[in-house]
Amino acid sequence: MNLKRYLLILLFSTAVFAQQKQLVTSIDTTKNKIGAEFKLTLKTSVDTLTKVVFPNAKNFGSLEVIRSYAIDTIKKDNRYELVKRYGLTQFDSGKFMIPRIPVLINKKPFYSDSIAVQVSNVVVDTLKQKMFDIKPIAEVRSDNSWIWKLVLILLLFAGIGVFVYWYLKIRQKKKIEEELYKTPIERATNLLNSLEKKELWQKGEVKAYYSELTDITRNYIEEAIDIPAMESTTSELIEGLRAASVKKKMTLSKEIIENLEKVLKQADLVKFAKSRPLDFEITEDRKKIEKAIVTLDKSIPIVVEEEEESMLNELQRQNQLKIQLRKKRNKRIVIAISSVVLLLALTTTFFIATKGFDFVKDTVLGNASKELLEGEWVSSEYGNPSVKIETPEVLKRTDLTKTLPKDGMALIKEMQSFAYGSFSNSFYVMVSTIKYKKETTVDLSKSIESSLQILESQGAQNMIVKKEDFDTKEGISGIKGYGTFSKIDANNQTSTKIYYEILLFSQEGGLQQILIFHEEGDKYANEISARILNAVELKKVSQ
Repeated sequence: MNLKRYLLILLFSTAVFAQQKQLVTSIDTTKNKIGAEFKLTLKTSVDTLTKVVFPNAKNFGSLEVIRSYAIDTIKKDNRYELVKRYGLTQFDSGKFMIPRIPVLINKKPFYSDSIAVQVSNVVVDTLKQKMFDIKPIAEVRSDNSWIWKLVLILLLFAGIGVFVYWYLKIRQKKKIEEELYKTPIERATNLLNSLEKKELWQKGEVKAYYSELTDITRNYIEEAIDIPAMESTTSELIEGLRAASVKKKMTLSKEIIENLEKVLKQADLVKFAKSRPLDFEITEDRKKIEKAIVTLDKSIPIVVEEEEESMLNELQRQNQLKIQLRKKRNKRIVIAISSVVLLLALTTTFFIATKGFDFVKDTVLGNASKELLEGEWVSSEYGNPSVKIETPEVLKRTDLTKTLPKDGMALIKEMQSFAYGSFSNSFYVMVSTIKYKKETTVDLSKSIESSLQILESQGAQNMIVKKEDFDTKEGISGIKGYGTFSKIDANNQTSTKIYYEILLFSQEGGLQQILIFHEEGDKYANEISARILNAVELKKVSQ
């Protein structure tokens, strides 16, 4: 009887164990830092007809599910092994429990094992880690700002082109009119015919019609009879015309002058008193004007020029010829200038479209960094142990001993430094070498901090520091520091963002240093810096 009881208990426990082993729980680590990821894995082995549903929750207990990985399916014989992974995290420190997680296998819940995890704080050593001020607000620049600049330039050139075309068109029209109308009567007659073709008064534009009609009449009188008709009132014009007819012995009837006066006064009423003549009156006024102009032209006596007058007229013709030649020359100059402007506009547009606006601006207006990059470079050795580099200009010897503390200078046997530019320039490169009096182990990281402290003493602010290893072509290992700082101009109260790179090498207890900085975003200066650093060659210290 006892044997049967033991066998029953054994079978029951085996069945429970088999159920529990259908779901296996594991985790990659039980200790992690704040915000780091715990990878929880649930694994089950089922036959091909079994349906398994893993939970899709946002939190497992106190831990947040930051990622739910896809299910991995592995086929073994006639069974499937399903593996589900979850990425969990916690942003508070302490000990937490991942609870039992239900997994439905053929709609029956199976639970994972609960797991205890520990989340620890990230220790920040403020004594070893260099602290810096908050970076200033950076101006956001749109990448397509050059499009608006291009549009403005094109509009400017288009405006210049329209102005030149308009100017030449007006000059051409004026010249055609001068050639077409050789005498005042021809001009007046043709302008009267053109006025009738416009049909202004038929369209209701009576004022515009009378304005052109009187302007044609006054221009003719001024050109043919030498009376300042355009500036005179109607009364002054009629008086001047009567006086000229007596002086020039013109055969003018009283009726012609009176008709002309009536039309001019009628025009004054239309222009200034908003009078509206009848249609037949407008037609009669036009006929009176035409008759008056023809009669005036016929009444002008033909004067036989005397010898002096002939010489005077010849001189006037020569002067007129000179004026015409000067006008033609000016016209050729205008055309030449317009052609040059148009050619420059097309060339500028082409280079902006192919090279970009900045390239055209830097080429036309000049750019100091671009001139350095495209100039003749110099390759030379500096210091002891020597540093061989290639630079746009020869580096000049400088004295850096004043910038070092006195206790530091007591350890130095020999120090040489060479530089181009200064802290106030937009581009600066410096090479320095140091030999110590005694065998000294140089901490390159601390040396970088010392060099940057010197920059801070000269006005650098908001400095950001990054470090990485650096190897020369000869296989000499060193350290590279790089980042940005703000250069403050106390006079103008302006700030400039500067990008810097510094290389340090320690050989036989000595120190070799290369420092470069320039304005951030200067693509030409970036190319200069890269070319200098790629050409660095060091010689090992000789015993």
